[in-house]
Amino acid sequence: MMCSVRQSTAILTVSDLSKSRPNAPTSQSRLSLLSPVSIAKGPNFGLSARKPLYISSLQGFRSFEGERPRNSVNECKAYEADRSDPIDANVEIPDQTARSAAAQKLKIGIYFATWWALNVVFNIYNKKVLNAFPYPWLTSTLSLATGSLMMLISWATRIAETPKTDLEFWKTLFPVAVAHTIGHVAATVSMSKVAVSFTHIIKSGEPAFSVLVSRFLLGETFPVPVYLSLVPIIGGCALAAVTELNFNMTGFMGAMISNLAFVFRNIFSKRGMKGKSVSGMNYYACLSMLSLLILTPFAIAVEGPQMWADGWQRALSQIGPNFIWWVAAQSVFYHLYNQVSYMSLDEISPLTFSIGNTMKRISVIVSSIIIFHTPVQPINALGAAIAILGTFLYSQAKQ
Repeated sequence: MMCSVRQSTAILTVSDLSKSRPNAPTSQSRLSLLSPVSIAKGPNFGLSARKPLYISSLQGFRSFEGERPRNSVNECKAYEADRSDPIDANVEIPDQTARSAAAQKLKIGIYFATWWALNVVFNIYNKKVLNAFPYPWLTSTLSLATGSLMMLISWATRIAETPKTDLEFWKTLFPVAVAHTIGHVAATVSMSKVAVSFTHIIKSGEPAFSVLVSRFLLGETFPVPVYLSLVPIIGGCALAAVTELNFNMTGFMGAMISNLAFVFRNIFSKRGMKGKSVSGMNYYACLSMLSLLILTPFAIAVEGPQMWADGWQRALSQIGPNFIWWVAAQSVFYHLYNQVSYMSLDEISPLTFSIGNTMKRISVIVSSIIIFHTPVQPINALGAAIAILGTFLYSQAKQ
């Protein structure tokens, strides 16, 4: 290969300069070689360039996949540019970026579909268990214990990579675990008292808590559209609560406390986990284990083994062996849906995650109404729709 270069001897090497078709229309591809390049490919092929390389012409390039005739000469004329401009080359380059973006979108779509499906299944089995066994503190403890056991087995069998943690990691994780524990128990208490759909309608108001806490406790300010998006969220939740046929104050307050706790969980996560090289899956596993240690003594104090034993016997006599399957299913699916959600957060922006969380609530509300035949008045459905729409508008305005 011969190369003609002005100012200094240089030969261009671009790995993607392939599939240039004879007689194909010329396409202007813009390349940028802004870093120093140095390559050697045989006695007649050397490259040394300290400045951006500008291609002035290419002659005789053929497809690298086909066989080149002997004695054919490929000539590349180039010179080093004085400033960092993109390089113009009359070469067709395969659009690797487009294919990579499509694969990423497919991966995120699979994550979202799996996340929503697992969450729907968890809520169904969780409500079945709570209807027959109204002990939300033990139910919450079993969910965390099952997830912790699953991850310990995964680490021991090398199915999942064991996270590298230190004392500082667990210190920063502790306030996150406290908030997660409170939010988890409060949501379970809520679902033990009211319909699943009602709990999730109230929990769709979490963005309002996020803005209010950030504004009054952290001193953060937001654009006007963010504040305006809170109007339909608060109004929709209030309308849904007022028109709820099976309204229960304990259930309502449980959902509200859960909203507040998860807001603090998110704040502590952002502040404490910056720079920690722990994957989303392992991060949630560590969070579950620490939450389990925090929750267990409180669950024993509030409900106690005697109440659990009596309730368990009653549930088995009413439901039969299927009750054990329900408990196992709600515990496993609770961990799986949270794990997938944290894995999704590794791949997407917080805005996309927020939108996905909103759509998740829609799927849970609709599916629970259908499966449990929850009576819904038109005005109640309107309130739910307004609240969810407000949540979506919030995610857009926050961006």
